Amino acid sequence: MLTIGCHLSSSKGYLNMAETAVSIGANTFQFFTRNPRGGRAKAIDTEDINKFHEYSREHGISTILAHAPYTLNACSADPSVREFALNTMTDDLTRMEYTPGQLYNFHPGSHVKQGAERGIELIAELLNKTLRPEMTTTVLLETMAGKGSEVGRSFEELRGIIDRCELSEKLGVCLDTCHVYDAGYDIAGELDRVIEEFDRVIGIDRLKAVHINDSKNPFSSHKDRHERLGKGYIGTEAFERIINHPALKALPFYLETPNELSGYAEEIALLKALYDAP
Repeated sequence: MLTIGCHLSSSKGYLNMAETAVSIGANTFQFFTRNPRGGRAKAIDTEDINKFHEYSREHGISTILAHAPYTLNACSADPSVREFALNTMTDDLTRMEYTPGQLYNFHPGSHVKQGAERGIELIAELLNKTLRPEMTTTVLLETMAGKGSEVGRSFEELRGIIDRCELSEKLGVCLDTCHVYDAGYDIAGELDRVIEEFDRVIGIDRLKAVHINDSKNPFSSHKDRHERLGKGYIGTEAFERIINHPALKALPFYLETPNELSGYAEEIALLKALYDAP
């Protein structure tokens, strides 16, 4: 079965997100842990959480993906920004235990003229302060498009972070199709080669989720602008190969395309029609 969902607003709680996902044909969803530009998270509503768990069991929702705010920059040159990242991730991972065994994704960050190697060191330093042996959440490093001074533009950079983490078993990777295409990995024309390279550098067992987005910009543009499926440079045929690739088809897929709910429903229906059931 294809596990597919989209990004939903968390403003009305977990149960509302689950109900919204089911209403558009999804069986999973992604959400921001707090305002994507930062700030304090809403208080946990345990009644809402309990209803969410019950509803999820009834409707087959299993793997959900929480996304850290965009302002979380673990490798900033500014110590106060790194302190915000530390406090935010620590709080987020504590809150994640109300929904055990789920995924938490974050953009590794921008080194801002410090150099990628220093950025990698600072990101790993943050993770070594926040990851705990008892936590049930898997923290995902997202593949990035390589604009500006982003860390995570290559599989090697992500591997460098993983190698420096003491609890690396708590880490995985979220592959963003727009980002890797813009970064110079040709998932449209050479998907097998890209997957083989990922496996060689990082290990395919680390790949836990896919952000499935088309790209407004051509291959290796390093721009990071998402497009609706089939409307960009990656194209529908490539997405059919992606969701049916043996190394990917059992993973959860999350849409982050520029859409309203009706558009997400159409894309979910499209992917379901393209999916070859095992």
